[in-house]
Amino acid sequence: MSSGVAARRDAKKLVRSPSGLRMVPEHRAFGSPFGLEEPQWVPDKECPRCMQCDAKFDFITRKHHCRRCGKCFCDRCCSQKVPLRRMCFVDPVRQCADCALVSYREAEFYDKQLKVLLSGATFLVTFGDSEKPETMVCRLSSNQRCLILDGDSHHEIEIAHVCTVQILTEGFTPGGSTRAAGMLLQYTVPGAETAAQLRLAAGEDAHGSKRQAAAWLAAMHKATKLLYESRDQ
Repeated sequence: MSSGVAARRDAKKLVRSPSGLRMVPEHRAFGSPFGLEEPQWVPDKECPRCMQCDAKFDFITRKHHCRRCGKCFCDRCCSQKVPLRRMCFVDPVRQCADCALVSYREAEFYDKQLKVLLSGATFLVTFGDSEKPETMVCRLSSNQRCLILDGDSHHEIEIAHVCTVQILTEGFTPGGSTRAAGMLLQYTVPGAETAAQLRLAAGEDAHGSKRQAAAWLAAMHKATKLLYESRDQ
């Protein structure tokens, strides 16, 4: 990919919406697959009462729209201002209690798991029916749109083309839970009638690489949940 194309893909612009300032991709097609669209606000005339506590709106009890779900609430039920990175807001925005809780949980993905995915990890990668795995570094692209695999060969898989992700586990940790050891991923290939498949397996523990691989797999599991939520929106 040329530097010019890469620059266009990563270009962003500042836009103002009724909900606040957003830093969005200059070209909509290059947006993050984990992103969410702004909701349509419930029209004021359709919500004479708070949609949480049923308080009647008047000159004293003002109505506010949650920036995540678009519903109407009183100040008491929609007082929290929380970062909403999946909608690219620059500053924390007003959200109802339920939405704020979800956004707080998602913040962990952006603060922790996303960094792990961008850093990458080393795996033994098997494509399709091949019997010979290849040692490759797997990471998420900076624009979050592709899985990049680098070894003796180079592959890029668009996140939007991923059909299913299955985390493979092994053994038990001292706490009694299983440990992530690999991932089975199916994805569509333009022009192909059937989905392609690849398998990632954590290699032997050398210089902490197996621990890094397990952390990457756990982060990918979280990313998959967000991806499915984006598709269901």
